[in-house]
Amino acid sequence: MNFEKNIFSQGQALFTQEEFNKALSEAKAEIMAVAIQTTKQAMFLERRACAQMLLDMADAEDEGEVCTAMRNAAQAVMNRIPVQHQ
Repeated sequence: MNFEKNIFSQGQALFTQEEFNKALSEAKAEIMAVAIQTTKQAMFLERRACAQMLLDMADAEDEGEVCTAMRNAAQAVMNRIPVQHQ
């Protein structure tokens, strides 16, 4: 970008269209990267909360098939969380 241009002069472009398009593309790419990372983080938190809820319900249940099924379901949900987040 050309910062040597006088920003107070009227009728002059501060940026060329090419400079603007490049900066806009970079900003869009950064926004998309943040959005993707935020979505991944939200999914991780939701899966973890669901697994914990199942484990809490299993703890309230008497030992048996229902308790075992809930614990198995919680483990299946936790297995869907990438290793770096566990």
